[in-house]
Amino acid sequence: MTPADLRQHLEALQAGDLSVDQALQLLRDLPYQDLGFAKLDHHRPLRTGAPEVVLGRGKTPEQVSKIVAALAGRGHAVLVTRAEPAAYDLVLQHAPQAVFHPVARTIVVPDAASQELREGVLVLTGGTADLPVAEEAAVTAEVMGSKVERRYDVGVAGLHRLLDALPALQQARVIVTVAGMEAALTSVVAGLVSVPVVAVPTSVGYGASFEGMAALLGMLNSCAPGVAVVNIDNGFGAGYLAAQINRRE
Repeated sequence: MTPADLRQHLEALQAGDLSVDQALQLLRDLPYQDLGFAKLDHHRPLRTGAPEVVLGRGKTPEQVSKIVAALAGRGHAVLVTRAEPAAYDLVLQHAPQAVFHPVARTIVVPDAASQELREGVLVLTGGTADLPVAEEAAVTAEVMGSKVERRYDVGVAGLHRLLDALPALQQARVIVTVAGMEAALTSVVAGLVSVPVVAVPTSVGYGASFEGMAALLGMLNSCAPGVAVVNIDNGFGAGYLAAQINRRE
């Protein structure tokens, strides 16, 4: 339930168009709905402005499907991250409008009401191998209300590729940089722009990259200011933060 939904119900109750029993029925699942194996936080949009997101990893396809069925149709989109095709097949039985993004490994049940996406988020990757994490960030930001521009494979091993994208960098309100190896992309980008940069280290790289630790430390030690770093391969966290920044005036 969104703040607009709650306001509408309260005004209807005040006007006498909604009975107390009807209002109780509408509010029965606040602050959460207990499914036994999961407690769904329907109150979260009222507190944070964004609905609960489902982490698909570690859940069975049946659990994912039941959670999505309980979340869908409540006035906001549903996002499942780290999802598997088997879970998507079951989700379709409850939400035929659901879309599976195989690269991002996400399931999205779009909001029934069309929403105008706010421009301003730019997602960059150092290489093609970073695409799954970058797409997770991009899809998350889109579900959260931002229009996302993508510029992929612009790592510093070919700096001219990044410089070709400079106009897009200068127009963005927030930039997400997704890179593995030594993650030099983040420092270069942050030194070129005056907007926040959200950095995502990926586990892409050879032995001494230590499954993304080298990239994480490189981003944390960036000499360019204005950089916030999320965890290794955490495209969701980066996309969420970028959308939060982008929706602020």
